[in-house]
Amino acid sequence: MECTFDLVYHLASTTRSFPLLLTADSDAENDDLTVSVKDDGSRRKVTLKAKRDLILDDYTEFDCALLQSGGDPANDRFFLNGYQSWTDTKETYLSEREHDVNRLPKALIRRFAFDRYGDATFYPYDKNVLHGYDVFYRRGSRECFFANLNAENAFLVFVLDRKTGQTKLQSDVAGATVAAGEEFTVCEYLFASSFEAGVRAFKNAFHARKADKLLGYTSWYNYYRDVNETILTRDLASLDERFDLFQIDDGYETFVGDWLDVDPVKFPNGLAPFVETAHERGIRAGIWLAPFVAESKSRLFTERPDLFRRGEDGQPIVCGSNWSGFYALDLENAEARDYIRRCLSHYAEMGFDFFKLDFLYAACLPVYPGKTRARAASDAFAFLRECLGDKLILGCGAPLFPAAGKFDYMRVGPDVSLRFDDAWYMRFMHRERISTKVTAQNTVYRSFLDGALFGCDPDVFLLRDANLSLSPERREALLTLNALFGRLLMTSDNIADYDPEKREALTRALSLFRRASVAEYEREGDRIRVSYVLNGEETELRYDTRKGVLV
Repeated sequence: MECTFDLVYHLASTTRSFPLLLTADSDAENDDLTVSVKDDGSRRKVTLKAKRDLILDDYTEFDCALLQSGGDPANDRFFLNGYQSWTDTKETYLSEREHDVNRLPKALIRRFAFDRYGDATFYPYDKNVLHGYDVFYRRGSRECFFANLNAENAFLVFVLDRKTGQTKLQSDVAGATVAAGEEFTVCEYLFASSFEAGVRAFKNAFHARKADKLLGYTSWYNYYRDVNETILTRDLASLDERFDLFQIDDGYETFVGDWLDVDPVKFPNGLAPFVETAHERGIRAGIWLAPFVAESKSRLFTERPDLFRRGEDGQPIVCGSNWSGFYALDLENAEARDYIRRCLSHYAEMGFDFFKLDFLYAACLPVYPGKTRARAASDAFAFLRECLGDKLILGCGAPLFPAAGKFDYMRVGPDVSLRFDDAWYMRFMHRERISTKVTAQNTVYRSFLDGALFGCDPDVFLLRDANLSLSPERREALLTLNALFGRLLMTSDNIADYDPEKREALTRALSLFRRASVAEYEREGDRIRVSYVLNGEETELRYDTRKGVLV
């Protein structure tokens, strides 16, 4: 596959560019490095061998035949995978624009750190382009499929011109250091000329950890941080024999970051009784932590500021405005890593089986000299697996591809909101904002990642009537999509409050969750057509993405 590439790097203070046309199985060199390309018609690998000490800046491929414009780009659909778990992701038309948080007033961005949740601090948004990470496809008059096989080293960024439909491919190698005599994989990816062939190749290329389907409860989307021993004891008792998991979410700790300080007023007997009761019932016990961050009010932040990563201005790296504002731990600091390990080990030894680990993008928000962002994420996620051994891990708020083979499950959309698209003013925030509307689309369009990278977590379904602004029709649609496309089926409802109609709805959904298989899905304007097979019978449904209902 012939294409033009440009590799940008620097030596000391000198920036250099190495543009060249390379075909399959060819080499090129200059005084600083040798570049080799291997291409077998379905995979492409570009490596360099340094002759001098190098720091890489960028690698871009242009004019790749499969990524050329042509056909009917205005009506074709382009899949551009969002940066992390919560980033809005769907099959997109060229007429649709990306939300750019940098268009908000700078004072708002500074106050609420809206630019820290996604890629706004390092990707140059442009209203005339769309972009996505690590996997890309086109469907319609022309088709193609690409997937990154080099996520340990670099994110693969696909940049789509909204006017022409042309796409270029960039490997985010910024910051990687390559010493003289060393080799470095600049990019490696698989490609195919159709969506179906690409998905088959993708599934064969990756080997996810075995992830069973689990029906579970999580405390977050009913009580948020207002949990206590009485509430959780009651909700655990309400779970029937079909449930596999009971997970305690945020609110048990005194402050985010002080994971060993369980709030003595909310939980006078600690958390161990929940583990014991769940296990007596044959249910796995789960717990939530955000291991790479701590909020400003935490003891950890006030007493151990040396454990936090600092920027060029000497200030700790801000990760967002949740809680009292929160900051990134320094993952190159041995004491910070020991603290994370001690906190995770504490709950593992207590008997928790399932760990929901959140706000993981903080691992690659700071700059770590010599590392790309993807390498920082990959190393951090491998560290979590090392800490937790064979415990089940659900990643959340994380770049997806660096988690492949490390996490059992991964959230694939933003948090569900208690109204369909949350309050109107929230829609002007970052691309990772909470939204039932957005997460339902992410659930469908990222579903082909399931079983290859990890098991997909579509977040919760909600059927209750109290403390909820979703219409019954929207609740039904959310439950149906989660059951069809998820590896986890979770709720925050107190099941004891379900009337016969809601219990029957859950029973129907469980039949889909346990036995149905999706045959295909495709965007049709504002609707998604879904075809699935249950008990040998094929059924077709359509989901209206604007209204949030099945039609």
